[in-house]
Amino acid sequence: MKRTSLRIVKAALFVTALLPLARLLALGFANQLGANPVEFVTRSTGTWTLVMLLVTLAVTPLRVLAGWSWLAGLRRMLGLFAFFYATLHFTTFVWFEHWFAPPAMLADVLKRPFVTAGMAAYLLMSALAATSTNAMIRRLGRSWQALHRLVYVIAALGVLHLWWAKAGKNDLAQPRIYALVVALLLAFRIVQYVRRRRTRSRLQSAGGSRRSSA
Repeated sequence: MKRTSLRIVKAALFVTALLPLARLLALGFANQLGANPVEFVTRSTGTWTLVMLLVTLAVTPLRVLAGWSWLAGLRRMLGLFAFFYATLHFTTFVWFEHWFAPPAMLADVLKRPFVTAGMAAYLLMSALAATSTNAMIRRLGRSWQALHRLVYVIAALGVLHLWWAKAGKNDLAQPRIYALVVALLLAFRIVQYVRRRRTRSRLQSAGGSRRSSA
């Protein structure tokens, strides 16, 4: 894809990724957030965090399977939008649920496992967002890729966060779908890793055989 076309795609993606926030703001101004606005905002921002996160993880499989190498240029933006919605989700917890009271927040994190999982996921996402600049990529070198593989841990924690939150209401249909998607995406990366290792091993064996025969 040409650079100009990629810029157009990025601009369209940027606008599209902001639509959930625009909808949330429109509903808020129209006083249509339901009987429990805090719960509505919490659920909406949490859902879009997971959606953006899974779309980010889907970039590599789509790029490999479809041969769309240009998708790699969208991955960072998608990941940062996942962090953006996670920050809105976290802000709702800090502001509207606990009114910036650290003791109450800490007690909630320690008392409720789903909050613990969500907080762990957000802290890890913060680390990845902070190291997503070009300068940090250059500074970390090969360590950058190892660090950003934690995105799969974050996705698992996000699903666990939702699963435990919904378990009390016996409403696990949505968490199961997310868990299946994460499992499939992770399985794809594991298969790719195993294939690369086998290919590298065969090349090394072939190289050793040629040197021995020489």
